[in-house]
Amino acid sequence: MNYKKFIKKSKNFLLTRICPKPSKEQIEAFVRSLRPVETDKPLMRLGGVRDGGYLIPDDVSNIKACFSPGVGRTSNFELACANLGMEIYMADASVNSPVIDDDRFNFLKKFIGAKNRRNFITLENWLRSTDIPEESDLLLQMDVEGYEYEILKNINAEILGRFRIIVIEFHRLTSIEYPYHFHYIKSAFDKLLKDHKCVHIHPNNCCEFRNIEGVEVPGAAEFTFLRKDRINNEGAVTSLPHPLDRDNVKAFKSINLPEFWYK
Repeated sequence: MNYKKFIKKSKNFLLTRICPKPSKEQIEAFVRSLRPVETDKPLMRLGGVRDGGYLIPDDVSNIKACFSPGVGRTSNFELACANLGMEIYMADASVNSPVIDDDRFNFLKKFIGAKNRRNFITLENWLRSTDIPEESDLLLQMDVEGYEYEILKNINAEILGRFRIIVIEFHRLTSIEYPYHFHYIKSAFDKLLKDHKCVHIHPNNCCEFRNIEGVEVPGAAEFTFLRKDRINNEGAVTSLPHPLDRDNVKAFKSINLPEFWYK
């Protein structure tokens, strides 16, 4: 057996032994912790009509800048933020530039990661490389194909608190059925929920649901969070999808978030 594969297999075995398989109660409690709330800030849609468009609270006044790791094939969300007066910072080492050519876009050809190395930079160092005042409120929109957990795990809580609104597409959610991944994914969400509340969830119809301990879990979903100090009143979300939600992929069948995720 290849030495690296042996080490990886041994590590996974040890992690499985150390971290017990999540119980039905743990899975249900995890999902309940993520249930979105309806606030005094109604949701609005920014960006494209399909993938790359997101629902965020109508609370963007005086947000200084939008930071967007993971450029992808569309920059309509960033364009909409620029039109609202935000400075735009984008980062992705896999492309040479955003698909939209706009002088208001500040592009960095690096990946956002847990450490500063080669073509990676931490979110904290990226923020500090700009001249944005530390007291400014920011917006984070992140779609980094699974690296979101590593980034969140290593980010300073104080830095995370600078973002008034956070939009993240979370991938591989169905891996919570495995012991180590459950704790790893939960720790990322726990860090977010310390100073922010989930205000919207939209499953990406690119991926199917999987039944885990009786709970239907999407393969990938877009989550929107609002910082707690911006919420004056909150209530339960009574129905999803939101009228402004749209399928990410036109060619795939529509999917809806099961009621257990919000009721």
